[in-house]
Amino acid sequence: MTLKVDAIRECLEGVIPGTVATASLDGTPNIAYLSQVQFVDSDHVALSYQFFNKTRQNIMVNPRAALVVTSPLSATQYRLSLEYLRTETSGPLFESMKAKLAGIASHTGMSGVFRLLGSDVFHVLDIERLPGESLPAPPPQHNLLAALRTCTERLAPCTDLEKLLSETLSCLDRQFGIHHTMVLMLDEASQRLYTVASQGYEESGVGSEIPLGQGVIGVAAREGTPIRIGHMNSEYAYSRAIRESAEHSDWASALETEIPLPGLRESRSQLAVPILASQRLLGVLYVESPRDLRFTYDDEDALVSLAGQLGMAMHLLQQAAESSEDAPAASADPEPAKGLPLVIRHFPENDSVFLGDDYLIKGVAGSIFWTLLRDYADKQRTEFTNRELRLDSRVRLPDVSDNLEARLILLGKRLIERSAAIRIEKTGRGRFRLRVDRPIRLSEA
Repeated sequence: MTLKVDAIRECLEGVIPGTVATASLDGTPNIAYLSQVQFVDSDHVALSYQFFNKTRQNIMVNPRAALVVTSPLSATQYRLSLEYLRTETSGPLFESMKAKLAGIASHTGMSGVFRLLGSDVFHVLDIERLPGESLPAPPPQHNLLAALRTCTERLAPCTDLEKLLSETLSCLDRQFGIHHTMVLMLDEASQRLYTVASQGYEESGVGSEIPLGQGVIGVAAREGTPIRIGHMNSEYAYSRAIRESAEHSDWASALETEIPLPGLRESRSQLAVPILASQRLLGVLYVESPRDLRFTYDDEDALVSLAGQLGMAMHLLQQAAESSEDAPAASADPEPAKGLPLVIRHFPENDSVFLGDDYLIKGVAGSIFWTLLRDYADKQRTEFTNRELRLDSRVRLPDVSDNLEARLILLGKRLIERSAAIRIEKTGRGRFRLRVDRPIRLSEA
């Protein structure tokens, strides 16, 4: 086989439906249109199994098939000789095809009809270019290898997580031309993802959450595989964060504790890529666009590579932070804060924290903030280290490898966004200062 499947991946984007030919045991042929052909690797493709129709019946008794696909860029047609291997009804391949098919169904007005029953995996025995006129392929909008190289060079010098995340999103904007991006980190204890950085939105959405398995982002995280959709689709749209007010507190349940996820009002293309380090899920890199079919297989490959570098950099930064933090500076007595006291309320059920009646944060970040405030109020402390927080039983970090730096970044950004009279200021490697510009009064619910 002179051609490999990865050389004709643009034919598998679903822009032009493929046609598949099968035959029964007695040789009776059948030709049908296909909703979806999925690239698996250079020698395999997967076809969508949606109905128990004649095509399916033939494949079950005669595993050979012929598939014709067309390039939407040049109109070149290719015929693939296939041999059926297996059907997958769960797992990364199935979930990826299910999400993409939902987008196709929504785009064609067939959401109530299209439903993926399985992913039929075929071995590609041969690929033949069919005779006929073709058009010259348009030049690519971006050289993805050059963009990836530039990103690698810019991420290498980053020595802290906040700079690393900022540079990643900036690279996506400037080098890849992707203007709406976010990074979410995994909270293993709650099995939820929380937004720690975003770019291109009116509201940052920092602190917003989404459960594993929900929407494009949650499915990509749960399955550990990229999920890409080329058309608007409500089934895989990420919804607003679920309200989780304390059940046993009348006061807390009456207040708003929801941070909306950032996102485009009409997101027509979406790509979510897991961020992994040594096969461990750290979070998700998510990009979207108001254009249909904005992200291709090549974009997916490039962002998977970028997410791999991001995950390894996060892992190395965390290891370095745990082993080489600066010693804490001597705490000076804080200057007396001026103004009216700010009442800060804490609800232990979910560690939610309110500045007056204004919701700030919850979960591990809320527990960290309350611990810092208690030490400030009781001991007049303003200087802290990441290491002591990791070992402080009051914080209740779910795992020693949980990314404390990400929680501090999240907390610091939320304080800035809420225009609070409290700030977290980095003062060295693994060191920071709590700055309080207004008297505070702590209230434990």
